[in-house]
Amino acid sequence: MDVFSHLTDAVFGNPAKAQDLVVWQAVTRALLVYIVLIVAVRFGKKRFLGEATAFDAMLVIIIGSTASRGILGNAPLANALAAVIVLIAFHWLISLISRDWPFFSALVKGSATPIISQGRVLHGNMRDAHMSADDLDEDLRSKGVADPAEVAEARLERDGRLSVIKK
Repeated sequence: MDVFSHLTDAVFGNPAKAQDLVVWQAVTRALLVYIVLIVAVRFGKKRFLGEATAFDAMLVIIIGSTASRGILGNAPLANALAAVIVLIAFHWLISLISRDWPFFSALVKGSATPIISQGRVLHGNMRDAHMSADDLDEDLRSKGVADPAEVAEARLERDGRLSVIKK
C-alpha cells in the first residue's frame, strides 16, 4: 500500500463495517461531503433549493440519504460522492431538457392546477388535487383574500403553494 492510501485511510477510514470508523474520521468524511455538495450544487441549477417542486425535493432526499451513507461508513465514501455528483448532473440534464420541452417538463415536474377562475371555485380540480375547502380558505387568507369572488385566478403551483391574482 502506498503512502497516499495509508494517509487517506487514516484520515477518512476504510472500514469493513461502519462501526469501525472513529469519530474524527466521520467528521472528516462529513466535511469532505459538505465541500463536494457545495461545489456540486453550485453547478446545479439556481432554483434547485428555492421554491422546490416534488422533482427537486425528491433529489434532496436521495442526495441526503446517499451522502449520509458515505459519511457514516455504510457505503464507500468515493462511491457515495460519485453517486451524489451523478444525481446532481442528471437532475441538471433533466432540468435543461424540461426548459425547452414543455411536454417533458409537465411529465417530470407536473403542471399548475387552476383552482379559482373568475371568482368561481373549481371543485373538481380541488378534489383532484386533494385540496379541502379549509385548505383553500387558509391559502386565500394568507394572500389577504377573504372571498373567492375577489379572485380572477388562483392556481395550485407545481411546488404546492397557491398563487392568487386578484380581480
